[in-house]
Amino acid sequence: MTKANSNYDKLPQTYLFVEIAKRTAAYQAKNPKVKIMRLGIGNTTEPLGPIVTKGLVGGAKKLEDVNTYSGYGDEQGDNRLRSALAAWYQKLGVKLEPGEIFVSDGAKPDTANIESIFDKREVIAICDPVYPVYRDSNIIAGRKIVYLACTDKNEFFPELPKEKVGLVYLCSPNNPTGAVASRAQLKKFVDWANKNKAVIIFDAAYSFFVSDKKLPRSIYEIPGAKRCAIEISSFSKFAGFCGVRLGWTVVPHELGKLNALWNRRQTTMFNGASNIAQEGGLAALSPAGQKECLKTVSYYMENAKIIKNGLVRLGLVVFGGENAPYLWVKTPKGLDSWSFFDKLLSEAHVVGTPGAGFGKYGEGYFRLSAFGHRADIVAAVESIKKNLML
Repeated sequence: MTKANSNYDKLPQTYLFVEIAKRTAAYQAKNPKVKIMRLGIGNTTEPLGPIVTKGLVGGAKKLEDVNTYSGYGDEQGDNRLRSALAAWYQKLGVKLEPGEIFVSDGAKPDTANIESIFDKREVIAICDPVYPVYRDSNIIAGRKIVYLACTDKNEFFPELPKEKVGLVYLCSPNNPTGAVASRAQLKKFVDWANKNKAVIIFDAAYSFFVSDKKLPRSIYEIPGAKRCAIEISSFSKFAGFCGVRLGWTVVPHELGKLNALWNRRQTTMFNGASNIAQEGGLAALSPAGQKECLKTVSYYMENAKIIKNGLVRLGLVVFGGENAPYLWVKTPKGLDSWSFFDKLLSEAHVVGTPGAGFGKYGEGYFRLSAFGHRADIVAAVESIKKNLML
Protein backbone atom coordinates (compact mmCIF):
# COMPACT_ATOMS: atom_id res chain seq x y z
CA MET A 1 0.00 0.00 0.00
CA THR A 2 1.25 3.49 -0.88
CA LYS A 3 2.31 5.41 2.23
CA ALA A 4 1.34 9.01 2.90
CA ASN A 5 3.81 11.60 4.20
CA SER A 6 3.66 10.93 7.95
CA ASN A 7 5.09 14.36 8.69
CA TYR A 8 1.61 15.78 8.13
CA ASP A 9 0.59 13.92 11.30
CA LYS A 10 3.04 16.12 13.25
CA LEU A 11 1.19 19.32 12.33
CA PRO A 12 -1.37 20.93 14.64
CA GLN A 13 -4.69 19.13 14.10
CA THR A 14 -6.27 22.16 12.45
CA TYR A 15 -4.81 25.24 10.81
CA LEU A 16 -5.12 28.24 13.15
CA PHE A 17 -7.55 30.24 11.05
CA VAL A 18 -9.72 27.21 10.36
CA GLU A 19 -10.21 26.79 14.11
CA ILE A 20 -11.04 30.49 14.46
CA ALA A 21 -13.63 30.21 11.69
CA LYS A 22 -15.11 27.11 13.33
CA ARG A 23 -15.52 28.77 16.73
CA THR A 24 -16.88 31.95 15.21
CA ALA A 25 -19.44 30.04 13.14
CA ALA A 26 -20.57 28.10 16.21
CA TYR A 27 -21.10 31.30 18.17
CA GLN A 28 -22.96 32.91 15.27
CA ALA A 29 -25.26 29.90 14.95
CA LYS A 30 -26.25 30.27 18.60
CA ASN A 31 -26.56 34.05 18.30
CA PRO A 32 -27.90 34.71 14.79
CA LYS A 33 -28.89 38.34 15.49
CA VAL A 34 -25.42 39.35 16.68
CA LYS A 35 -23.21 41.29 14.26
CA ILE A 36 -19.68 39.92 14.52
CA MET A 37 -16.81 42.31 13.86
CA ARG A 38 -13.61 40.75 12.57
CA LEU A 39 -10.14 42.00 13.45
CA GLY A 40 -8.50 38.63 12.97
CA ILE A 41 -7.12 37.50 9.62
CA GLY A 42 -4.79 39.89 7.80
CA ASN A 43 -6.94 40.17 4.69
CA THR A 44 -7.10 43.51 2.89
CA THR A 45 -10.51 45.15 2.54
CA GLU A 46 -10.12 48.39 0.59
CA PRO A 47 -10.64 48.42 -3.19
CA LEU A 48 -7.83 48.77 -5.68
CA GLY A 49 -7.14 52.28 -6.91
CA PRO A 50 -7.80 53.36 -10.51
CA ILE A 51 -4.14 53.29 -11.57
CA VAL A 52 -3.60 49.70 -10.47
CA THR A 53 -7.00 48.65 -11.81
CA LYS A 54 -6.16 50.22 -15.18
CA GLY A 55 -2.98 48.13 -15.27
CA LEU A 56 -4.88 44.92 -14.57
CA VAL A 57 -7.59 45.72 -17.11
CA GLY A 58 -4.95 46.63 -19.67
CA GLY A 59 -3.26 43.29 -19.07
CA ALA A 60 -6.54 41.48 -19.63
CA LYS A 61 -7.33 43.45 -22.79
CA LYS A 62 -3.99 42.45 -24.29
CA LEU A 63 -5.28 38.89 -24.27
CA GLU A 64 -8.26 39.70 -26.52
CA ASP A 65 -6.05 40.93 -29.36
CA VAL A 66 -4.10 38.48 -31.49
CA ASN A 67 -1.30 41.04 -31.81
CA THR A 68 -0.80 41.38 -28.06
CA TYR A 69 -1.94 37.99 -26.81
CA SER A 70 0.64 36.11 -24.74
CA GLY A 71 0.69 32.60 -23.40
CA TYR A 72 3.27 31.41 -20.90
CA GLY A 73 5.67 34.09 -19.76
CA ASP A 74 9.11 33.68 -18.28
CA GLU A 75 9.01 31.55 -15.15
CA GLN A 76 11.22 34.12 -13.44
CA GLY A 77 8.77 36.94 -14.22
CA ASP A 78 8.31 39.69 -16.79
CA ASN A 79 11.66 41.42 -17.14
CA ARG A 80 9.93 44.81 -17.06
CA LEU A 81 8.57 44.01 -13.60
CA ARG A 82 11.87 42.61 -12.39
CA SER A 83 13.57 45.80 -13.55
CA ALA A 84 10.91 47.93 -11.82
CA LEU A 85 11.51 46.04 -8.58
CA ALA A 86 15.26 46.55 -8.93
CA ALA A 87 14.58 50.28 -9.35
CA TRP A 88 12.45 50.27 -6.17
CA TYR A 89 15.29 48.66 -4.23
CA GLN A 90 17.66 51.25 -5.65
CA LYS A 91 15.66 53.94 -3.82
CA LEU A 92 16.51 52.12 -0.59
CA GLY A 93 20.19 52.26 -1.49
CA VAL A 94 20.19 48.59 -2.49
CA LYS A 95 21.64 47.57 -5.85
CA LEU A 96 20.10 44.43 -7.35
CA GLU A 97 20.09 43.01 -10.86
CA PRO A 98 16.80 41.82 -12.43
CA GLY A 99 18.34 38.35 -12.62
CA GLU A 100 18.41 38.24 -8.81
CA ILE A 101 14.65 38.87 -8.55
CA PHE A 102 12.10 36.09 -9.15
CA VAL A 103 8.44 37.08 -9.53
CA SER A 104 5.88 34.61 -8.18
CA ASP A 105 2.25 34.16 -7.22
CA GLY A 106 2.85 35.36 -3.67
CA ALA A 107 5.17 35.42 -0.68
CA LYS A 108 3.42 32.58 1.16
CA PRO A 109 4.15 29.85 -1.43
CA ASP A 110 7.70 31.12 -1.87
CA THR A 111 8.24 31.04 1.89
CA ALA A 112 7.08 27.43 1.97
CA ASN A 113 8.94 26.35 -1.17
CA ILE A 114 12.32 28.01 -0.58
CA GLU A 115 13.43 25.29 1.84
CA SER A 116 13.47 22.80 -1.05
CA ILE A 117 16.76 24.19 -2.41
CA PHE A 118 18.59 23.31 0.83
CA ASP A 119 19.87 19.97 2.08
CA LYS A 120 17.25 18.16 4.17
CA ARG A 121 19.78 17.76 6.98
CA GLU A 122 20.08 21.49 7.53
CA VAL A 123 18.58 22.52 10.87
CA ILE A 124 16.36 25.61 10.73
CA ALA A 125 15.62 28.24 13.35
CA ILE A 126 12.33 30.12 13.46
CA CYS A 127 10.97 32.72 15.80
CA ASP A 128 8.33 31.86 18.38
CA PRO A 129 5.66 33.23 18.01
CA VAL A 130 5.79 32.56 14.29
CA TYR A 131 3.77 32.90 11.11
CA PRO A 132 2.57 29.27 10.80
CA VAL A 133 3.80 28.61 7.25
CA TYR A 134 7.48 28.78 8.32
CA ARG A 135 6.91 26.07 10.89
CA ASP A 136 4.40 23.89 9.08
CA SER A 137 6.22 23.74 5.75
CA ASN A 138 9.41 22.60 7.45
CA ILE A 139 7.58 20.06 9.61
CA ILE A 140 6.14 18.63 6.39
CA ALA A 141 9.65 18.53 4.93
CA GLY A 142 10.87 16.59 7.97
CA ARG A 143 13.41 19.14 9.11
CA LYS A 144 14.66 19.65 12.65
CA ILE A 145 13.41 22.99 13.96
CA VAL A 146 14.95 25.19 16.65
CA TYR A 147 12.65 27.79 18.18
CA LEU A 148 13.90 31.28 19.10
CA ALA A 149 11.89 32.95 21.85
CA CYS A 150 10.49 36.41 21.07
CA THR A 151 9.05 38.13 24.15
CA ASP A 152 8.60 41.63 25.50
CA LYS A 153 11.94 41.15 27.29
CA ASN A 154 13.83 41.09 23.96
CA GLU A 155 11.45 43.46 22.13
CA PHE A 156 10.02 40.47 20.24
CA PHE A 157 13.26 40.00 18.30
CA PRO A 158 15.22 36.78 18.89
CA GLU A 159 18.64 36.21 20.33
CA LEU A 160 21.16 34.44 18.11
CA PRO A 161 20.78 30.64 17.92
CA LYS A 162 22.81 28.86 20.59
CA GLU A 163 23.18 25.71 18.53
CA LYS A 164 24.34 25.11 14.99
CA VAL A 165 21.65 25.88 12.41
CA GLY A 166 21.87 26.34 8.66
CA LEU A 167 18.75 28.44 8.06
CA VAL A 168 17.02 31.18 10.03
CA TYR A 169 13.62 32.65 9.21
CA LEU A 170 13.15 36.31 10.19
CA CYS A 171 10.10 38.49 9.55
CA SER A 172 10.09 42.30 9.78
CA PRO A 173 7.69 43.99 10.19
CA ASN A 174 6.71 40.95 12.14
CA ASN A 175 3.56 38.93 11.79
CA PRO A 176 2.11 38.42 14.40
CA THR A 177 3.79 40.76 16.91
CA GLY A 178 3.98 43.95 14.83
CA ALA A 179 7.61 44.44 15.91
CA VAL A 180 10.08 45.95 13.43
CA ALA A 181 13.76 45.00 13.54
CA SER A 182 16.30 47.79 13.92
CA ARG A 183 19.44 48.03 11.81
CA ALA A 184 21.50 46.94 14.81
CA GLN A 185 19.33 43.87 15.37
CA LEU A 186 19.55 42.80 11.73
CA LYS A 187 23.28 43.50 11.60
CA LYS A 188 23.78 41.11 14.50
CA PHE A 189 22.12 38.31 12.51
CA VAL A 190 23.83 39.20 9.23
CA ASP A 191 27.26 39.17 10.88
CA TRP A 192 26.44 35.87 12.60
CA ALA A 193 25.16 34.28 9.36
CA ASN A 194 28.26 35.29 7.41
CA LYS A 195 30.54 34.02 10.17
CA ASN A 196 28.71 30.70 10.43
CA LYS A 197 27.94 30.29 6.71
CA ALA A 198 24.22 30.19 7.44
CA VAL A 199 21.38 31.63 5.34
CA ILE A 200 18.67 34.02 6.51
CA ILE A 201 15.21 33.75 4.93
CA PHE A 202 13.87 37.28 5.39
CA ASP A 203 10.12 37.87 5.04
CA ALA A 204 9.59 41.54 4.12
CA ALA A 205 5.94 41.27 3.05
CA TYR A 206 4.95 44.22 5.27
CA SER A 207 7.92 46.47 4.50
CA PHE A 208 5.76 49.14 2.86
CA PHE A 209 4.13 49.79 6.25
CA VAL A 210 7.39 51.06 7.75
CA SER A 211 7.21 54.85 7.97
CA ASP A 212 10.08 55.42 10.41
CA LYS A 213 13.06 56.28 8.19
CA LYS A 214 15.47 54.91 10.79
CA LEU A 215 14.10 51.40 10.39
CA PRO A 216 15.21 49.16 7.48
CA ARG A 217 12.67 48.00 4.90
CA SER A 218 14.98 45.45 3.31
CA ILE A 219 17.62 43.26 4.89
CA TYR A 220 19.90 44.29 2.03
CA GLU A 221 20.20 47.71 3.64
CA ILE A 222 22.54 45.92 6.05
CA PRO A 223 26.13 45.56 4.77
CA GLY A 224 27.01 41.96 3.96
CA ALA A 225 23.40 40.78 3.72
CA LYS A 226 23.63 39.86 0.04
CA ARG A 227 26.20 37.19 1.00
CA CYS A 228 23.83 35.46 3.42
CA ALA A 229 20.18 36.45 2.93
CA ILE A 230 17.23 35.61 0.70
CA GLU A 231 14.41 38.16 0.83
CA ILE A 232 10.76 37.36 0.12
CA SER A 233 8.13 40.05 -0.39
CA SER A 234 4.65 40.66 -1.72
CA PHE A 235 2.14 42.93 -3.44
CA SER A 236 -0.67 41.50 -1.28
CA LYS A 237 -0.78 44.10 1.48
CA PHE A 238 0.95 46.99 -0.29
CA ALA A 239 -1.19 46.93 -3.44
CA GLY A 240 -4.20 44.95 -2.18
CA PHE A 241 -3.28 41.86 -4.23
CA CYS A 242 -4.35 39.26 -1.64
CA GLY A 243 -6.61 37.59 -4.22
CA VAL A 244 -4.75 38.80 -7.30
CA ARG A 245 -1.62 36.93 -6.15
CA LEU A 246 1.78 38.47 -6.89
CA GLY A 247 5.05 38.45 -4.98
CA TRP A 248 8.77 38.09 -5.44
CA THR A 249 11.89 36.49 -4.00
CA VAL A 250 15.40 37.91 -4.15
CA VAL A 251 18.28 35.44 -4.34
CA PRO A 252 21.49 37.48 -4.81
CA HIS A 253 24.22 36.21 -7.09
CA GLU A 254 26.56 36.53 -4.11
CA LEU A 255 24.82 33.48 -2.64
CA GLY A 256 26.45 31.49 -5.41
CA LYS A 257 24.72 28.29 -6.41
CA LEU A 258 21.47 29.18 -4.61
CA ASN A 259 20.43 31.63 -7.32
CA ALA A 260 20.76 28.90 -9.97
CA LEU A 261 18.99 26.36 -7.75
CA TRP A 262 15.98 28.61 -7.16
CA ASN A 263 15.87 29.33 -10.88
CA ARG A 264 15.90 25.57 -11.53
CA ARG A 265 13.17 25.00 -8.98
CA GLN A 266 10.94 27.68 -10.46
CA THR A 267 11.43 26.61 -14.06
CA THR A 268 10.67 23.02 -13.07
CA MET A 269 7.65 23.50 -10.79
CA PHE A 270 6.21 26.91 -11.68
CA ASN A 271 4.90 28.33 -14.95
CA GLY A 272 5.24 31.96 -13.97
CA ALA A 273 2.98 34.51 -12.32
CA SER A 274 -0.19 35.62 -14.10
CA ASN A 275 0.63 38.01 -16.93
CA ILE A 276 -2.45 40.05 -15.95
CA ALA A 277 -1.30 40.31 -12.32
CA GLN A 278 2.16 41.37 -13.45
CA GLU A 279 0.69 44.25 -15.46
CA GLY A 280 -1.04 45.31 -12.24
CA GLY A 281 2.27 45.05 -10.41
CA LEU A 282 3.95 47.30 -12.97
CA ALA A 283 1.18 49.86 -12.46
CA ALA A 284 1.56 49.63 -8.67
CA LEU A 285 5.30 50.33 -8.92
CA SER A 286 4.90 53.35 -11.18
CA PRO A 287 5.39 56.69 -9.36
CA ALA A 288 1.65 57.41 -9.44
CA GLY A 289 0.84 53.80 -8.55
CA GLN A 290 3.10 53.85 -5.50
CA LYS A 291 1.47 57.04 -4.31
CA GLU A 292 -1.96 55.48 -4.77
CA CYS A 293 -1.02 52.29 -2.92
CA LEU A 294 0.71 54.11 -0.07
CA LYS A 295 -2.45 56.13 0.48
CA THR A 296 -4.25 52.88 1.25
CA VAL A 297 -1.36 51.75 3.47
CA SER A 298 -1.79 55.01 5.43
CA TYR A 299 -5.50 54.27 5.74
CA TYR A 300 -4.77 50.91 7.36
CA MET A 301 -2.19 52.47 9.66
CA GLU A 302 -4.76 55.02 10.82
CA ASN A 303 -6.95 52.02 11.64
CA ALA A 304 -4.08 50.63 13.70
CA LYS A 305 -3.80 53.93 15.56
CA ILE A 306 -7.52 53.90 16.36
CA ILE A 307 -7.33 50.34 17.70
CA LYS A 308 -4.20 50.97 19.75
CA ASN A 309 -5.45 54.21 21.29
CA GLY A 310 -8.75 52.59 22.23
CA LEU A 311 -7.18 49.55 23.88
CA VAL A 312 -4.51 51.53 25.72
CA ARG A 313 -7.21 53.75 27.20
CA LEU A 314 -8.81 50.61 28.56
CA GLY A 315 -5.56 49.82 30.33
CA LEU A 316 -4.49 46.99 28.04
CA VAL A 317 -0.83 46.54 27.14
CA VAL A 318 -0.43 46.81 23.35
CA PHE A 319 2.65 46.32 21.16
CA GLY A 320 3.06 46.99 17.42
CA GLY A 321 0.63 49.00 15.31
CA GLU A 322 3.10 51.81 14.56
CA ASN A 323 5.12 50.53 11.61
CA ALA A 324 3.08 47.37 11.04
CA PRO A 325 -0.63 46.63 10.55
CA TYR A 326 -0.74 44.19 13.47
CA LEU A 327 -1.23 44.83 17.17
CA TRP A 328 -0.01 42.36 19.78
CA VAL A 329 -2.14 42.63 22.89
CA LYS A 330 -1.23 41.17 26.27
CA THR A 331 -4.26 39.27 27.54
CA PRO A 332 -5.64 40.77 30.77
CA LYS A 333 -5.85 39.14 34.19
CA GLY A 334 -3.69 36.18 33.19
CA LEU A 335 -6.23 34.80 30.72
CA ASP A 336 -4.88 32.34 28.20
CA SER A 337 -5.19 33.29 24.52
CA TRP A 338 -8.18 31.12 23.63
CA SER A 339 -10.07 32.14 26.76
CA PHE A 340 -9.61 35.77 25.77
CA PHE A 341 -10.78 34.89 22.25
CA ASP A 342 -14.03 33.51 23.68
CA LYS A 343 -14.41 36.46 26.06
CA LEU A 344 -13.87 39.06 23.32
CA LEU A 345 -16.29 37.27 21.01
CA SER A 346 -19.05 36.74 23.57
CA GLU A 347 -18.85 40.14 25.26
CA ALA A 348 -17.79 42.54 22.50
CA HIS A 349 -18.64 40.40 19.45
CA VAL A 350 -15.14 40.96 18.07
CA VAL A 351 -12.95 38.25 16.51
CA GLY A 352 -9.17 38.34 16.84
CA THR A 353 -6.38 35.78 16.71
CA PRO A 354 -5.17 33.92 19.82
CA GLY A 355 -1.43 34.26 20.22
CA ALA A 356 -1.09 30.62 21.26
CA GLY A 357 -1.83 29.69 17.65
CA PHE A 358 1.51 31.22 16.69
CA GLY A 359 3.58 29.17 19.14
CA LYS A 360 4.52 28.60 22.77
CA TYR A 361 5.59 32.18 23.39
CA GLY A 362 2.42 33.53 21.80
CA GLU A 363 0.44 32.26 24.78
CA GLY A 364 -0.89 35.15 26.84
CA TYR A 365 -1.09 37.43 23.81
CA PHE A 366 -3.67 38.23 21.18
CA ARG A 367 -3.25 39.58 17.63
CA LEU A 368 -5.54 42.20 16.15
CA SER A 369 -5.41 43.31 12.53
CA ALA A 370 -5.76 46.85 11.20
CA PHE A 371 -7.17 45.60 7.89
CA GLY A 372 -10.82 46.62 7.69
CA HIS A 373 -13.26 49.36 6.73
CA ARG A 374 -12.93 52.43 8.96
CA ALA A 375 -16.53 52.28 10.17
CA ASP A 376 -16.09 48.63 11.15
CA ILE A 377 -12.83 49.36 12.95
CA VAL A 378 -14.40 52.20 14.93
CA ALA A 379 -17.45 50.07 15.76
CA ALA A 380 -15.27 47.19 16.96
CA VAL A 381 -13.18 49.44 19.19
CA GLU A 382 -16.28 51.11 20.63
CA SER A 383 -17.82 47.71 21.33
CA ILE A 384 -14.66 46.58 23.13
CA LYS A 385 -14.56 49.79 25.19
CA LYS A 386 -18.23 49.51 26.09
CA ASN A 387 -18.75 45.78 26.53
CA LEU A 388 -15.50 44.06 27.41
CA MET A 389 -15.52 43.38 31.15
CA LEU A 390 -12.03 43.85 32.52
